[in-house]
Amino acid sequence: MTNKGIRIFANVIRTALIGATAAVTLAACMRTPEEKAEIAARRAAPTAVVMGPTKGGVPAEGGLAHYPDGYPSFGAPLTAANVQMNDEQAADLQRKLSALGAQRKAGTISEAEYQRRVEEYRKLAAEHGPETLSEITK
Repeated sequence: MTNKGIRIFANVIRTALIGATAAVTLAACMRTPEEKAEIAARRAAPTAVVMGPTKGGVPAEGGLAHYPDGYPSFGAPLTAANVQMNDEQAADLQRKLSALGAQRKAGTISEAEYQRRVEEYRKLAAEHGPETLSEITK
């Protein structure tokens, strides 16, 4: 066989191998609708599980899943540590803060009174965490 014939033969073999590799790769990427739905379900964000306050008692349902050998599994969705602020409480707090800002802007409240209230809110924010933690651990 001549050099030209060997080159043609090598090019044909190379093209055939590239085509076969592409076909196998594309065939592996093809998924049925059921497989696609299963993959999408696995990738979906877990739903939040909110537990009510226990007032120091043992929760009815543990927050962590455990393996059969007793070690905790951190793969399960975690639960909330405490009851969250509801919409009415958030709206009430927002009204109070907006009213305080409006009073300051209008000049109906002195700067000293404004600073006293700001300090009161900051103190509440600093102490709220430890107080709530002590209630939870009782």
